[in-house]
Amino acid sequence: MRTDSFALRHIGPKEENLKEMLQTIGVDSLEQLIYETIPDDIRLKQPLNLPKALSENQYAEHIGKLAAKNKVFKSYIGLGYHQGIMPAVIQRNVLENPGWYTAYTPYQAEIAQGRLEALLNFQTMVSDLTGMEIANASLLDESTAAAEAMALLFAVRDRKQKKDNVNKFFISEQVLPQTISLIKTRAEFLGIEIVLGDHAEFDYSSDFFGALIQYPGKHGQIFDYADFVNNCNENGIKVAVAADILSLVKLQAPGELGVDVVVGTTQRFGIPLGYGGPHAAYFATKEAYKRNLPGRIIGVTKDTDGNHALRMALQTREQHIKRDRATSNICTAQVLLAVMAGMYAVYHGPKGLQYIADTVHYSTTNLASELEKLGYEQVNSAYFDTLQIKADAEKIKAAAEAKEYNFYYPNAETVVISLNETTTTEDVNAIVSIFAEVASKKTEELSELKEITAIPESVSRKTDFLTHEVFNAYHSETELMRYIKKLERKDLSLNHSMISLGSCTMKLNAASEMLPLSNPQWGNIHPFAPIEQAEGYQIILKELEDQLTEITGFSATSLQPNSGAQGEYAGLMVIRAYHEAQGQGHRDVCLIPSSAHGTNPASAVMAGMKVVVTKATENGNIDIDDLREKAIEHKDNLAALMVTYPSTHGVFESAIKEITQIIHDNGGQVYMDGANMNAQVGLTNPGNIGADVCHLNLHKTFAIPHGGGGPGVGPICVAKQLVPFLPGNPVIKTGGEQAIGPISSAPWGSSLVCLISYAYIKMLGSGGLQKATEHAILNANYIKERLSDHYKTLYSGERGRAAHEMILDCRPFKENGIEVTDIAKRLIDYGFHAPTVSFPVAGTVMIEPTESESKAELDRFCDALISIKKEIEESSADEPNNVLKNAPHTIKMLTASEWNLPYSREKAAFPLDYIADNKFWPTVRRVDEAFGDRNLMCTCPPIEEYIEA
Repeated sequence: MRTDSFALRHIGPKEENLKEMLQTIGVDSLEQLIYETIPDDIRLKQPLNLPKALSENQYAEHIGKLAAKNKVFKSYIGLGYHQGIMPAVIQRNVLENPGWYTAYTPYQAEIAQGRLEALLNFQTMVSDLTGMEIANASLLDESTAAAEAMALLFAVRDRKQKKDNVNKFFISEQVLPQTISLIKTRAEFLGIEIVLGDHAEFDYSSDFFGALIQYPGKHGQIFDYADFVNNCNENGIKVAVAADILSLVKLQAPGELGVDVVVGTTQRFGIPLGYGGPHAAYFATKEAYKRNLPGRIIGVTKDTDGNHALRMALQTREQHIKRDRATSNICTAQVLLAVMAGMYAVYHGPKGLQYIADTVHYSTTNLASELEKLGYEQVNSAYFDTLQIKADAEKIKAAAEAKEYNFYYPNAETVVISLNETTTTEDVNAIVSIFAEVASKKTEELSELKEITAIPESVSRKTDFLTHEVFNAYHSETELMRYIKKLERKDLSLNHSMISLGSCTMKLNAASEMLPLSNPQWGNIHPFAPIEQAEGYQIILKELEDQLTEITGFSATSLQPNSGAQGEYAGLMVIRAYHEAQGQGHRDVCLIPSSAHGTNPASAVMAGMKVVVTKATENGNIDIDDLREKAIEHKDNLAALMVTYPSTHGVFESAIKEITQIIHDNGGQVYMDGANMNAQVGLTNPGNIGADVCHLNLHKTFAIPHGGGGPGVGPICVAKQLVPFLPGNPVIKTGGEQAIGPISSAPWGSSLVCLISYAYIKMLGSGGLQKATEHAILNANYIKERLSDHYKTLYSGERGRAAHEMILDCRPFKENGIEVTDIAKRLIDYGFHAPTVSFPVAGTVMIEPTESESKAELDRFCDALISIKKEIEESSADEPNNVLKNAPHTIKMLTASEWNLPYSREKAAFPLDYIADNKFWPTVRRVDEAFGDRNLMCTCPPIEEYIEA
């Protein structure tokens, strides 16, 4: 065995397993299986043109040399990004811990109680600091959160405003430039008119439905918004506030002013800058808007025995139910980062946060005092951490960069400096010395900070926050380490067993790919730092773009979208821009197959398109006759087709080239959803099938870990004609010559985690990537055949093969009184996370094993499902008190003195021999979803409730 081959470590099945697996499938070779799976006319004729694979050790040396090319200056640029300090206990036990970063979205609440509690802490922290009634479990970044706030306020207009088509949205000039630019992009096709201005001169016209203000302003000025908010409220104008989370420790909570939404980022709560992300944004609002609140909400409920339990609340609010009526296409959150930010608040508690905020503020006021002594004018009359200084920007910039300090220079006469948690008294003195040097003056060094405040009493915080026990109990490293481990033990992640979720691709997230994320040479770069300071990043981002362009068969790539849903939206917006440039701006019809993921129609509507659904045939493929008919019917206005390939049903449709040609013949562009790219890499590609743009889920095919539901990255790759329209950024130039507005806050989105996908491609190389795809298809077909006598596969290709995933039909089991949910919960007793349940077909499970799982693990999984099938056959609709209906079984049940169930404790907990060797115990029984939605509680409940439970 070659110990220097990363592919051998990444791919699960070994050479000695191959013969038996192929025999089970009924083919003579892997080549034959691929031939029978993928239509020959779309196969690549040449291998991918990528460099030779690196070993893990070679890659470590390579990434180290690139890291050394980055210049890590002290960053006081601000604009929503601030260097912070990640407590080592959180770095080691969360960020670097596969028990946290390999978990999936907590759809199976019984095996996700740890993550759910950590996210409930996050929501409580946000609600406390903002003074709002309800918060979600994170969004993607501050700018997109602000855009979601605008969309929510537009959706909740009163009846008269909707009747009168009130569509104006006011944005204060004090809002961050990237947020203003992004909201303008988002508003264009929602029918919203943006008005930018000074909030002090706003006329409160009835033409406005909402307003957005920044707190503090983009250059640090703190405004007293009380009168502004009161006037808005009196005139039926709803108000959103973008607020700096650390400043809220010192400033009056926006909720106390009567605002409707508060958004922001939690990046400065211990999350690396990472050249722009990923960072967990927050979104808090009034409970009255809970059904319009975008993203995930964690709620309190109870389990079958009435014990305290948590789960994702109101899960049916958005895409899969509302589809083209959805008000948001948000799917991925930033769970791992939200967990870390929440743990930062747990570790420091209210007193620790107060100390940090005070230190930042006193550093800022002392700096202002010293600069004023030098004769500089400091413009801000009230501020928290940011100064606006009148000075020769060019001279200050030269002197500052010579000492490795970055400030922000909005114009030639202004220098803006935003201090942060890492700022020391030595830093304050160093900054003063820079200004003294330019002024040719001498200054005395500060030895300690004076307690000077620049926050007026009228806007000072007077209310308590983080009073719950969880924020006041774990302030030593020992205590927090044990708390994090306690929560981790409640969750099933990839470090325990295979997670076979269809369309989610839960593959190995290799340690070699993850290690650079902890390196400050990657973590401490500000996204708006001068580009020459980020040479290492620029090399990697450019090479990753080129790699993805080659893999997809396209002409260019944008890494900016920071989730798959954002990628969908970006791709459609680029198509719209292309049509407009061609004088075809009226093209606004988007054809979407009935089997599409719910984000597809939601994204299309956000891009201002009209959704026309096309039918599927009985075998699950696109009905080509129906597609052709609708394409011709709408040929004058056809903008795009959104198609997933292989299909959402797990099939390589042989007519895909005919499908794309129909769209092109009728004036449209083809958008390919890249959710199933793991079945294409190295064997075929979107360019080859005739697509024009695709998004890629780097958190699926390209090994970025799901992190409990995020981070995600959703870059778009485009054909030649779409290159000029790739998204830009108002601060750092990116994108095409005719760039659409930004899709996310940062120029290159979540740059830090792009290192993972870069590593994945570098260490697999062309041959390894192709082998990974082949083995993903091998593993899926092996499971399909092993289960064929027990479960019907709903859809197969023309030669009877699955792609990289398959759908098993569980609807016949209703005759035995068993629902697909019962199978999902029973799998927990066998130590497995359920596959994707009831998508895209109700009453089914969709299984995707990925290439990373070994034959032994595939066999354990198949043995579990075969055993469950026997249990189904033993069940009766007349007797619901059975092992499936009662699943999952907790240790509390199994160790109770009484056992009144009609089956043994052994059958409940250890139905197969392998389980006893590595038993995973769920901490709660089946959760009561309906109770939680009827009694919505989305913050930490009083400690008494835990005691009663």
